[in-house]
Amino acid sequence: MRNYIRSLAFIMATGLLAVPIATSETQTNQGTLPKLELSVGEWPPFLGENLPKQGLIANLLTDVFIDAGYQVEFNFLPWIRAYQVTAKGDYAATAVWMFKEERAEDFYYSDPVLNEMFVFIYRKDDSFDWTTMEDLQGKLIGGGLGYSYGAEFDEALEQGVFKQIRLPTVEQNLRMLAAGRTDVYAEEISVAKYTLNNFAPDLKNELVFHTKPILENQSFVLFPKSDPNSLVLLEKFNEALASFRQSGRYDNYLD
Repeated sequence: MRNYIRSLAFIMATGLLAVPIATSETQTNQGTLPKLELSVGEWPPFLGENLPKQGLIANLLTDVFIDAGYQVEFNFLPWIRAYQVTAKGDYAATAVWMFKEERAEDFYYSDPVLNEMFVFIYRKDDSFDWTTMEDLQGKLIGGGLGYSYGAEFDEALEQGVFKQIRLPTVEQNLRMLAAGRTDVYAEEISVAKYTLNNFAPDLKNELVFHTKPILENQSFVLFPKSDPNSLVLLEKFNEALASFRQSGRYDNYLD
């Protein structure tokens, strides 16, 4: 866990995406392995159809599944659609998602795959600060489609403490914020920094990251309960993931 935090801090500080060469001994034979199709959404630097090895987490999941005895193919879909079609059993699994109780009705959760930290981003010329959700009274907050920012945030939104507008991409949200069309934007810090560095460098001097986290959470691979093979896949995946952590290989993917 500590190694992960140091690695993530490096990514946040530099904006660099270093995807390691696959380390699995079975990688060269993956063409002979049974194939699984996974649904995922765009979430650079962790997941991205056009990223090297399709992102940090896609690279990790590819090799974990190889050690579990499967080759995988990632199908990039809008997040909400990825959830819906996988719940029906159209895909073997979907990645990656934070825990919500209602999702357990449709899916089995894997062991944790990724730690995340969400923060508010605001304009440099704004005196924004917050301690509790009540400090967000009357704000218009940008967010991503299909995201949950935790139970406390969701409850405050439902109670009308603030309003939220959701857009498909991180870049769109950042530009909406910079233009003054939203008051603050809630996003995972590494994802936001990666987007600023690579797609919106013109905004880097206009926006500030608040130091107080909205949410620190873990994300998981979800296996659909509608598929009778899911429990077997879940067990094999968790065993392979545990082996990656115990051997130290896990840390290499976030280094």
